[in-house]
Amino acid sequence: MNDPVLQQTIQHTLDDIYNLDFVAADAQIRQLRSRYPQHPVGPILLATKLELQHLPVHENKAATVQFTQAVDQSLTLAKRMLDNDKNDPEGIFFALTAHSYLASLYNNQGESIKAVSESKRAYGYLKDGFHLTTKSPDFYFTTGLYNYYVERYPVDHPVVRPFMFFFADGNMAQGIKQMDIATKRALFMRPVANYFLAHVLIKHEMQPGRATAYTKYLADKYPNNPLFGMINAEALLLAGRYAEARPYVQRLKQLRSKLIPLAVSAFEGMLAEHADKDDLAASDLYQAALRHYVNGAYTKEYQAFAYAGLARIATRANDRNRARLHYKKALAIAEYKSVIREAKAFK
Repeated sequence: MNDPVLQQTIQHTLDDIYNLDFVAADAQIRQLRSRYPQHPVGPILLATKLELQHLPVHENKAATVQFTQAVDQSLTLAKRMLDNDKNDPEGIFFALTAHSYLASLYNNQGESIKAVSESKRAYGYLKDGFHLTTKSPDFYFTTGLYNYYVERYPVDHPVVRPFMFFFADGNMAQGIKQMDIATKRALFMRPVANYFLAHVLIKHEMQPGRATAYTKYLADKYPNNPLFGMINAEALLLAGRYAEARPYVQRLKQLRSKLIPLAVSAFEGMLAEHADKDDLAASDLYQAALRHYVNGAYTKEYQAFAYAGLARIATRANDRNRARLHYKKALAIAEYKSVIREAKAFK
């Protein structure tokens, strides 16, 4: 990973993957796997491509098999590197990435025991990465994400507090700073660092305006990516920057993804409600959002947006019973602190 030519090839491949140009990505992955058949980078790039190509991958059985095979191959090659040198930064990074990919897949499949098992395996490599940020900036992301969530998670889920003594202490402010470094310096994890840091700022820190620095970078650099388009539109809308948000919402409508319809209806409802002051149109759009396909990992929060919007509209119509019902439904699914706070504040 100290080879500048290889780094450039990886960067181009990742750019193609994240912009959903899978034909170009496939060609570069084949080239990498041919030149470096014993390196885990080829199969982990293939897994990354499969995840974006079949989003959400866990709902496609054939793609899930291919994804798992690629991750397993990368893990085998990473462990072979670690057999030769247990402190090899590349071996540690790709072993960590592989176990994390599997943990995420199992979590989305509802396989909690398998997800926990893979997370435990990832944790050892994660700790190794704490001391490797100077050797590979990609570890700024994994270290920063850990530092933030090891402190944040028990705040949001007090039931886990008794078990947290197993984990090294973190620091949320430091975690945000480390993820920010990764958004500028990481090779493999730069797009992911931008996405997750923006998510942290929106969901937990209630700073959507600050998040737009990261989301606009993603949406402008990778205009064909629905995940990046959605998080950018929501950040701008939650920040009250409606004129800026509108063209990004319109661009989302041109993308082909089963995740898009719910998001677009919810976002257009927010524009109708807040920018256009048209409660009737907003109500229709929010109700349309609630009829669309929902994915728990990617679009469930937009359902909460729609319920909260319907509650605000009902409040303005002096129908407090209906407003209370909608806020109750929002609370049942919401994870964003801004939505939870709004719903709980309703009397």
